[in-house]
Amino acid sequence: MIILGIETSCDETAAAVVVDGRELRSNVIASQLELHAPYGGVVPELAARGQLQAIVPVIQAALDDAVMSWSDIDAIAVTQGPGLAGSLLVGVNMAKTLAYTLDKPLVPVNHLESHIYANWISNRGERWKRPAFPAVVLLVSGGHTELILVRDHGDYTHLGRTLDDAAGEAFDKGARLLGLGYPGGPAIQRAAQEGNPANYPLPRAWLGDSWDFSFSGLKTALLRQVEPYRIPAERIVPSPDLPFVPHRPPVYRDDLPLADLAAAFQDAVIEVLASKAVRAAVAHDARTLLLAGGVAANALLRGRITAGIEALASETKPVFEFPPIDLCTDNAAMVAAAGYFGLRRGMQAGWEFDVDARLSLVGN
Repeated sequence: MIILGIETSCDETAAAVVVDGRELRSNVIASQLELHAPYGGVVPELAARGQLQAIVPVIQAALDDAVMSWSDIDAIAVTQGPGLAGSLLVGVNMAKTLAYTLDKPLVPVNHLESHIYANWISNRGERWKRPAFPAVVLLVSGGHTELILVRDHGDYTHLGRTLDDAAGEAFDKGARLLGLGYPGGPAIQRAAQEGNPANYPLPRAWLGDSWDFSFSGLKTALLRQVEPYRIPAERIVPSPDLPFVPHRPPVYRDDLPLADLAAAFQDAVIEVLASKAVRAAVAHDARTLLLAGGVAANALLRGRITAGIEALASETKPVFEFPPIDLCTDNAAMVAAAGYFGLRRGMQAGWEFDVDARLSLVGN
């Protein structure tokens, strides 16, 4: 079955063609990074405008790259939520129009679920991946940090989630405090390469035996470290060229230990994520530990989880799997994959369904 996936949950406009939920034929992403960078984060109104401009050429490019026509498409899958309401509306309305015009099945997809299914996708000609159940998923992105037990397709149980900032959000805010720009995760990872995290032992919020996470205290601890180095700056004034107030990076003295602080901040986030993911996989007898979401691209996180699993004494260690970097961040290939497995479970939408900016993966 050939699925066209459409993803517009935030600031990426994406379309992809995936066969049988696994084989990637095309994956086109239009990024708005340069549009939002001056503001230090995503501006929802600008994101929705950008989606409107990009959606048609992106979908056509996905078909062209797959060397397919509309008659080859069997169904259309689209992100319903969670995400930015304005951005989601662009993708959902386009998907409804296409499905109605072409008389194709339409599948609404949960954005969180689609990140999980990035682990099922292989490039054309590669061996298809079939992660074994039960699986524990560490889903870490700019808006979400969750531990999820997956017993089978569509069978999800939340084990834990962030109580405040998501890990990706913490990286964005930490990078902003350090004057590293947006997006924060890659910026902190680059800055941390030459740093020593032991020079600034920042706190970890372990929260006892809970599977939950918390990063707001870590952000405050970093703020306390950089404050003595900060040089006051004048208030920035909006201009006609920038309709929203842009973000002005903080200015610091030359002796700010940037690399060490970036390394310490990254280490504090990653240690808790990796440790809890491995412990949760062991506690729930998972056959597979899956990584998903934008922060899954972090090399230290992948390395820490790998080391944690290798250190286990059990002969039945979970297999650790993660998507390629281009499928960690928001993309439409994962939406198409999730749509395929949703169709296999009988999911199909009528025309009445709407976007849900706060859509949850499970009820609890």
